[in-house]
Amino acid sequence: QVQLVESGGGSVQAGGSLRLSCSASGYTGSIRYMGWFRQAPGKGREGVATIYTRGGNTYYADSVKGRFTISQDKAKNTVNLQLNSLSPEDTAMYYCAAKRDTGWLLSQKEYNYWGQGTQVTVSS
Repeated sequence: QVQLVESGGGSVQAGGSLRLSCSASGYTGSIRYMGWFRQAPGKGREGVATIYTRGGNTYYADSVKGRFTISQDKAKNTVNLQLNSLSPEDTAMYYCAAKRDTGWLLSQKEYNYWGQGTQVTVSS
């Protein structure tokens, strides 16, 4: 019903920046929230940021507040994540996800659709 494709990952030095993009297709009218999650090897998937697609409201995990910015382009069905002031602890696979309903906004269990992920690696 909904397909998500991420892009923009790569390797950067600590303090650097990256911009991730997520393109949505299919029945995108069913999506209420678009979010970004990340998972480092051996660790659980962590909610990073999400955006309310109808109003543009944004929500962030405490660990990334002030450094990451989520935004959307409704005309292109695209959600972006700007990652600034990157640290090695930000190294992870970053996943785009979409949610049909309201609820716990940074809980991966409540998201219905997932992309394949894009790798972000930050060296010290």
